[in-house]
Parts: sequence; structure tokens; C-alpha cells
Amino acid sequence: MDTGLLQSIDQQTRLAGYNRLALLLFSLGGKATFGINVFKVREVLPCPPLQQVPRAHPLVRGVFDCRGVVLPVLDLSAALGLGSSNPQYVIVTEFNRHMQAFAAGGVERILHVDVADVLPPDDPEGFLTAMTRYDQRTVQIVDVERVMAEINNVQVGAAVDDDAGSSGWRALIADDSQIARRQVEETVRALGIKCICVPDGERALVWLREQAQIGHLNDVALVISDVEMPRLDGYALTAEIRREPALQDLYIVLHTSLSGVSNRAMVDRVGADRFITKFSREELSRAVSERLDQLMTRDAA
Repeated sequence: MDTGLLQSIDQQTRLAGYNRLALLLFSLGGKATFGINVFKVREVLPCPPLQQVPRAHPLVRGVFDCRGVVLPVLDLSAALGLGSSNPQYVIVTEFNRHMQAFAAGGVERILHVDVADVLPPDDPEGFLTAMTRYDQRTVQIVDVERVMAEINNVQVGAAVDDDAGSSGWRALIADDSQIARRQVEETVRALGIKCICVPDGERALVWLREQAQIGHLNDVALVISDVEMPRLDGYALTAEIRREPALQDLYIVLHTSLSGVSNRAMVDRVGADRFITKFSREELSRAVSERLDQLMTRDAA
């Protein structure tokens, strides 16, 4: 494997612009090509000897010591129903405030794609979050957050009644992960806010424009958007909102599993009001409560 690829991951993340997605392409022992957002990748290592953990989740291949940190190695091949494979590499990742590694058969290259060319998966209930094309191949983008939710036994609950809100305010939630949407929705609704949930930035923008046309934006307290989404990502959604006079005063929280200085710089660049790393119910609740306090102070003036 090209060592230059491993050394370039941090540089590539700094170069990524909004509505562009940088993917690390890898295989799981077969011919299919998979991808993971480079922003989530810390490094790629030859697969070390793995220590077995008694009574571990079936998707955990074992653990290893990564520079003084014991990390679980998760079996993506088994999660995707492809059967267990013999890993040659581990992809060390950091997202949602945690580090973990994923077993891979091979690692190919970093690919930059336009988010407009990234489409939702055929099965929204599975472990893929999106798909794109490269070199006459389909690249399947793995929903690693959903894999972690499976291992941590996080359940997607029943549909939530949108009429349960009581504050009179509404929030628009945009996230392509069903798990993440439900987590955010439950947190926001607990504060008495009605929620409208959409799976990508394009549909969020359409909904906001429709509300502006009929004069129903006054009760939208905030927009909470993921960064990684098909069709239109959170950075581009924020930039579009700020460009449109009817929408530009909306309060925008970018809520993402990605972290780091480059992401915070992009938040400032596109004009978001707040950046929160997934997933802390307390931090998200505090941010929404502070926004409600702002609105109450404004209305009382």
C-alpha cells in the first residue's frame, strides 16, 4: 500500500470544501468498493494481532493497543452481510467523540466527489448511508455511525407524533442517518419544540423555501443540520440559506460526528451560528435551550 496515502489524510481533510466529499476507498475482501469520509479517519494500519474479548458483540473482531489506547476492531464485512473476511488493514477512526477501528481487506485511494453525485442507498434501513460512482464502479458509503449504534444497542424508536410540541416553536432537522435524526428529534421535542425531519440538505432547503413562500418561517426557532449528507451537505445548505434574503436570518446549528479545526473553520466560513459534535444529548439540549432563551428575550423587548 502507498504510504503517501496514509500520510495525506490530514492534508486532504484540510483541502476539502463544502459540498465536496473526500472518501477513503477500501474493500472488504471481495470486488465491491466501499467508502468512508476521510474526516473520520485518523490513520490506516496493517492489521495487528487482535486480542479476543469474552462476551463481546459478534461484530467486534477483537481489540488492539493503538499508541496506548485500546481500540475495538469492528467487522464491517459481517455487518453488511458479506460474511467474515480476513482483514489486511485496520482503518482507525474518530467520530461521535469516540475512537474505533474497522477491519478492511484493502485500502485503495482518496476520492473527492461532488455531493450532488452522492445518492441515498437503495435500502435506507441498512448499514449504507449513500452511494456514488467512480471509474465505472459503484462506491458504497458505509454508515459507520449505524454500525456503532448496533454494537451499542441503540434502538430507533417508533415514529414521534409531531403534535407533541408545546412551546409554539418548530425546528427543522436535516440528517441522512435515521439513528441520528431520532436522537436529535427526541432531544429537541423534550424541550417542547415541534420537529420537521428530512434526510438531506436539498429537501431541507426546499422545505424552508416553501415555508417562506407561505409566510410560515416566523415560528422556526432553528435549523439543526448534519454536515455529511447526500445531494446537499450541511456546509452548502448553510451557505444557500445565508444567500437568500427570506432565509438568511435563520439560526443554524451544524451537528456532526466530524470534529477538528478544519471543520470549525468551515462553520465560520459558511456562517453557521453554532457547531456541536455528535452526540451529547446534554450539549445539544443546552444549545437549543439557549436559543429559546434568545427568542424569549427578543420577544420580550
